[in-house]
Amino acid sequence: MERDRNHGVLSSRKGLAIQARTRDELSGKRLLPLFVGLALASLATSVTAADCTPPAAAGQAANGSAFIESLLGRMTLAEKLGQLNQPPGLGSDTGPSARAGSEKQIREGRIGSFLGMYGAQRTRDLQRVAVEESRLGIPLLFAHDVIHGFRTIFPVPLGEAASFDVDAVQNAARIAAVEATAHGVHWTYAPMVDIARDPRWGRIVEGAGEDTYLGSAMAAARVHGFQGTDLGADDTLLATAKHFVAYGAAEAGRDYNTVDISERALREVYLPPFHAAVDAGVQSVMAAFNEVAGVPMHANRELIDGVLRKEWGFEGVLVSDHTGIAELMPHGLAATRTEAGLKALNAGVDVDMVSDIYVKEMPAAVRSGKLPIAEVDAAVRRVLHAKCVLGLFDDPYRYNDVSREQARTLTPEHRRAARDMAGESLVLLKNEGNVLPLSKTLRTLAVIGPLAQDRKAMLGSWAAAGRPEDAVTPLEGLQAAVGKGTEVLYAKGAAIEGSDTSGFAEAVRIASAADAVVMFLGEHQDMSGEANNRTSLDLPGVQQQLALAVQATGKPVAVVLLNGRPLTISALHEKVPAIVEAWFPGIEAGHAIADVLFGDTNPAGRLPVTFPRVVGQVPIYYAHKNTGRPPVEAGRYTSKYLDVPWTPLYAFGHGLSYTSFRYDRLRAKQRRIGVDGTQEVEVRVTNTGKRAGDEVVQLYVRDDVGSVTRPVKELRGFRRIHLKPGEARTLTFKLTPDDLSFYGLDMKRIVEPGTFTVFAGGNSLDLLEAHFEVVAK
Repeated sequence: MERDRNHGVLSSRKGLAIQARTRDELSGKRLLPLFVGLALASLATSVTAADCTPPAAAGQAANGSAFIESLLGRMTLAEKLGQLNQPPGLGSDTGPSARAGSEKQIREGRIGSFLGMYGAQRTRDLQRVAVEESRLGIPLLFAHDVIHGFRTIFPVPLGEAASFDVDAVQNAARIAAVEATAHGVHWTYAPMVDIARDPRWGRIVEGAGEDTYLGSAMAAARVHGFQGTDLGADDTLLATAKHFVAYGAAEAGRDYNTVDISERALREVYLPPFHAAVDAGVQSVMAAFNEVAGVPMHANRELIDGVLRKEWGFEGVLVSDHTGIAELMPHGLAATRTEAGLKALNAGVDVDMVSDIYVKEMPAAVRSGKLPIAEVDAAVRRVLHAKCVLGLFDDPYRYNDVSREQARTLTPEHRRAARDMAGESLVLLKNEGNVLPLSKTLRTLAVIGPLAQDRKAMLGSWAAAGRPEDAVTPLEGLQAAVGKGTEVLYAKGAAIEGSDTSGFAEAVRIASAADAVVMFLGEHQDMSGEANNRTSLDLPGVQQQLALAVQATGKPVAVVLLNGRPLTISALHEKVPAIVEAWFPGIEAGHAIADVLFGDTNPAGRLPVTFPRVVGQVPIYYAHKNTGRPPVEAGRYTSKYLDVPWTPLYAFGHGLSYTSFRYDRLRAKQRRIGVDGTQEVEVRVTNTGKRAGDEVVQLYVRDDVGSVTRPVKELRGFRRIHLKPGEARTLTFKLTPDDLSFYGLDMKRIVEPGTFTVFAGGNSLDLLEAHFEVVAK
């Protein structure tokens, strides 16, 4: 999928307007006590179809729509700061009841949004308090972490990225938005667009992996999916690009840890997915926990107000992460809560999630003159604008229809989409001897492993409203797929963690009695995600020993991995003939896995992140730079290791199929182009096997010699195509100046004259190459 098909669709909708309000419309709704006493006649003539003009688009004087300015002018300081306050949720329909005093805070206008709340009736009840019992009647926003599905849980984001299918990823986000909004949710804290090159870091599971280009495409797709094509629709979910910025570069893979990277790495690797999200019209951005160059992101005015707002033109809400503002104190940047609040607001952090600093400490800061009221007003405008574009001032209950909640949740269509998405995300890592696909008419099939019947693990981390009972386990999926004459035997074998090997004997027994064996190994869902970092990437517990014991029976064995990060599985790779990476596939896990194992789905997932041989290789990624002594295994003084090859176990973009593909006729259409020119690259792909299948065609570029060293190759295009046996297709990729440029010595984007190499193939290693030249005008 080329970049221009992923970015910018919603960028023209930043100023999306709602319908003009007239006196009759306002008086006909049980909306806002605010309007009692307002000069409605004059307001009605001044409020036009541009009611929701973004705050930054209206100039220094008005700085927002007439409607928002009128509302802002009537607010007390406490009510303004209340709009910036986001406490923890009061519980969903299935959660705890409201805490004492919380509704009192709503009535006093001291809460602008809630974290972690859903349920059409519950949110409606609290919205009624805000709209009908507070002085100004400003509606609330309800936010929830809807990461990879709401009730219908899709594969974890790292798994979705393995599909290399932006349309499918966008559709998954769209379905999540449809379900979440039906449950009263206005705002999601997704997508996570952090580039991650250290698999020890638990939150690698939440993003699109190691590559900036792929990450940017997935960021835009998810923003489009969550927000839809009409911000005024009742299934629009405000998206949040997080965590701004470089959160994935935490030292030692330890969550929340220090980030110390160059400006070049920041701009070339970590910032672009956020820029793609902004270009896609994302309405919210979340600050990261980490510091960058000594400045914690919750106080980093240079990056938030400078790059994000002024350089890129972002006009939406900047929300803190959970207690992120208060954490400026242990960071050592602020001595007091007041100082932390001042630094965050000055940097451009609009909403205080959970810290309770803005609403409690900032009134005195304004009164003492330490905090200009203009900074408060600017943040409030952005929050009010978000409520405005969602249509909450027109109808604050538009997300609170109980019948819609039931009709739009966990539908057969949604489950089918989850099954298809999971099937697309599975990566066939190895298939020696064509062990896969299995026959559905096997006499006996042994299913072994601690994850074969683990419903909760299928959901992965951040499963929103997902329920384990909705999930189809791998064992259930295989049992449903085989013919009536096939006996399915099951043994757990071992726990995910621990040293107990007492289950090995039973596992070996049923494997010996079977015609084929499928093992389900990996991590518990809580081993990845926030704060879940690992120093070892090996299979936990005694799972590797279990696999090798079963493999020693001599029966055909396929291992299916269920995990949230790359694992070091060299021992399995050496001994086990077939390995499938399934990630955490969601509620349709069992069916999707069975589809692939039995060949109903031809696997075509590709790794969005490199798999190392050992953890000591980390960080390892394909877009590395050469040294002055590039690694050569036979050379002594080269950049390599003594004990293992320097190369990965499985490279970025790797993934096998039940068919085979041939690449040829790669060429750049023009031998030379100007520095502002566009190049077209062609390559032919042929299905040379006996099965129809998808292939992910990948295009990489290298600037051979530059004023600044460049990576050995960088992804600049990909297409997931379907080919029948014997079918050939010629694909054309367009390379623009943006694809060929980099940050020069002066840290400005430049396309330098010189030779370029283009590569095409099915992964980042096995590639054809061609060349062209860029010349000065």
